[in-house]
Amino acid sequence: MEVPVGGTAIVILLALILVALVVLIAVLLRRRSAPARPAPTPPRDPFAAEDQAAGDPRTLKAGDMVEYLGTRYFVRGSLRLREGGFTWSEHLLDADTAEGGKVWVSVEEDPDLEVVWWTEYDIGDLTPGERTIVVEGVEYRRDEHGTADYTSEGTTGVGVQGRVEYVDYEGPRGKYLSFEQYGGGPWEAGLGERVPTGSMTIYPGSGG
Repeated sequence: MEVPVGGTAIVILLALILVALVVLIAVLLRRRSAPARPAPTPPRDPFAAEDQAAGDPRTLKAGDMVEYLGTRYFVRGSLRLREGGFTWSEHLLDADTAEGGKVWVSVEEDPDLEVVWWTEYDIGDLTPGERTIVVEGVEYRRDEHGTADYTSEGTTGVGVQGRVEYVDYEGPRGKYLSFEQYGGGPWEAGLGERVPTGSMTIYPGSGG
């Protein structure tokens, strides 16, 4: 039996359509089964603020709570300081334990974020006149000296605004010694230690 010429063309066309459908299905199945490639991770700063355990120290304010080395502290007040175009903050913290005392935390970017934990130090007759000072067996070298304008928030023990002269000394392994003189008053001093990244947790207050 002979197949008409027109019928042969139809058969060939149907065969081509069938082959095209098979190829299309195979391509779709391969795409579906192939694992999705993860999006490339953009470059990032390893010392960025989001690497802190919780919260951004740059946002600290009165009413917040800070947990550090197993003790919780309440932020009583903050000093916002400015010298030229450079700004930084100092926060007064009060421990929630009977034996806990008051400490200060300074937060600045120069250019990296640096958080320093400060405790008051009785300087006696010590003054910030020498280039090198030894305190409790640690040698500190004079680093910076300047005068800044400040505004006070909450409870800080100083006026609402004014000027402070400071002299900063730097020691080994993230240790610091700082002298401050508010409004021409007596020199006050504090010993500081850099807070390791990720070791401080911040709980925003009700106003956060």
